[in-house]
Amino acid sequence: MNNKPYRLGILVGRFQTLHSGHTDMINRAIELCDKVGIFVGSSNESGTSKNPFSYETREDMLKTVFGNEVFVFPLPDIGVGNNSTWGDYVLKNVVDRFGEMPDLLVSGKEARRVSWFDSVDGASIAELYIPKTIEISATEMRDFLINDDCESWKKYTDSKLWGKYEKLRQEVLLSKDNSETHSI
Repeated sequence: MNNKPYRLGILVGRFQTLHSGHTDMINRAIELCDKVGIFVGSSNESGTSKNPFSYETREDMLKTVFGNEVFVFPLPDIGVGNNSTWGDYVLKNVVDRFGEMPDLLVSGKEARRVSWFDSVDGASIAELYIPKTIEISATEMRDFLINDDCESWKKYTDSKLWGKYEKLRQEVLLSKDNSETHSI
């Protein structure tokens, strides 16, 4: 172990597409936690305007940027979100993968721990809320890809991903007009 303040930190997100706001959050988790688990939400969704990328593409983006500093796992949708049922589902997935409960949830959105982990199991999980300091969203990033605005996309993307621009752009273009859910 590295004597960091937390044993196991987790992040949950769709990462459709990975941008500098995400990477800042993940880097903070790496600084604070011996192990960092990234759970890719909606992992069973792909090919739509909201979820163009497959789980494998999102995992590849995360592994390309962070390598062995993080563990990446799929987290399929279960039809509920942002409540204690979802929180119990997340915790079950964490325990199934790591054999232990997390002690830190890193979040870039509103306070999640309160709504996700109101059970006894989740009571001991600390939350680090990282306020948005970079004005970008995954929706804007997908728009950069659709509009072939490579320079704007690069501004908010880790340079390790720049070589994947055309592949990611093609996936977004194939999905941009599809609003249906595509579970796999």
